[in-house]
Amino acid sequence: MLPRVNVCWLRRDLRLHDQAALYHALCKGIPVVVIFIFDRNILDALDDPYDRRLSFIYTYLEKIHQQLIALGSSLITFHSTPLEAFRHLLQMFDVQEVFTNRDYEPYARDRDQQIALFLQEKGIAFHEYKDQVIFDTDEILKPDGSPYTVYTPYSKQWKQKLDSFYMRSYPTEKYFGNLLQMPAQPLPSLESMGFYRIQASFPSPEPDEQIIRHYHQWRDFPAKNGTTKMSVHLRFGTISIRELVKKALALNEKYLNELIWREFYQMILWHFPHVVRQSFKPEYDRIEWLNDEQAFQRWCEGRTGCPIVDAGMRQLNATGYMHNRLRMITASYLTKDLLIDWRWGEAYFAKKLLDYDLASNNGGWQWSAGCGCDAAPYFRLFNPELQTQRFDPHLAFIRQWVPEYGSPEYPAPIISHQQARKRCLEAYSRALQDKMKPVR
Repeated sequence: MLPRVNVCWLRRDLRLHDQAALYHALCKGIPVVVIFIFDRNILDALDDPYDRRLSFIYTYLEKIHQQLIALGSSLITFHSTPLEAFRHLLQMFDVQEVFTNRDYEPYARDRDQQIALFLQEKGIAFHEYKDQVIFDTDEILKPDGSPYTVYTPYSKQWKQKLDSFYMRSYPTEKYFGNLLQMPAQPLPSLESMGFYRIQASFPSPEPDEQIIRHYHQWRDFPAKNGTTKMSVHLRFGTISIRELVKKALALNEKYLNELIWREFYQMILWHFPHVVRQSFKPEYDRIEWLNDEQAFQRWCEGRTGCPIVDAGMRQLNATGYMHNRLRMITASYLTKDLLIDWRWGEAYFAKKLLDYDLASNNGGWQWSAGCGCDAAPYFRLFNPELQTQRFDPHLAFIRQWVPEYGSPEYPAPIISHQQARKRCLEAYSRALQDKMKPVR
């Protein structure tokens, strides 16, 4: 006779503490098994066997596994498609209900619908909970019931609605006795899945309160350790958004605003999934991009001859991280100075960023290209020289990542910003004035 259990399925919520789905599963009183699926639909599309994100995920799965072993239980992992994993799981256990936390990305929504239908046919309930955001789906809407498409009014409504109810923690620890008692199961190695573990120092999941306090003063200077590096922990759920928002409320409103930007982009993706492949503002899909492959390659490698851009790209390539100010500068340079389609840059960031998040990456790129949900006009172009003077005035960051800057080895610029600005404004103007031309 198979053991009767409830299942908690981990995805973007790699922790046992203050975890919504785990809490609801444990409270049912039926023994709970915790599972993770190395999803082949995702892994088979990765082309880098040394992908940093897998090393990060694996590190935190090991921590969860050890916590569960100490509690007399175990993490159960699968390397397969989610559907195959659940078919296998139903051969191991008499599953009553499945609990998981909601994901807002189009692939995740399709996946969860498929699993919910599969389980429904077996008479098994599938429960989704809000965990990675404070407000989700339809919780922040305009008075007429439509979603906000501009950040400022969204953020005002977000702050107005926030109270202690939305920040209460889920006391999972009180119910750990309801975990299924079982022998420890082995974790498959990354090598067995075709990947290699890299020895990298990942940011601590404990936010530095001093940095949060000074965030508004320090955050724009890439040479300074002035940002919390919490984005990767929010991406994979190794920290609770509720606990981070409490800290932001107590320490720095500017930092809170950045957390709200993240939720704004999640909700844009939920309500307007077309943004994955198209501009939020459809008329911007009329732009005739130059899409010079050689210029794009130089941008990817950090050899554009624009030092602040090159420094940012080299930081990304070497570490999987890029300072937020530089994300805006490098994206503006690619889309507006080089007139290369924002989707090319977005896809490159998606491959390289440790903290890659579809909603935030897409929102940031469309913001930089001027085609997203942004009140500012398209003719906002970042001037790389002025950005350098303001945010890296002593060239400390540039010297760190572009040591050959100022020497004959450093390449000449692809184009001057003045020429690029003129060319960009003409291209955007043509696209937006040509109302007769169909949107591609």
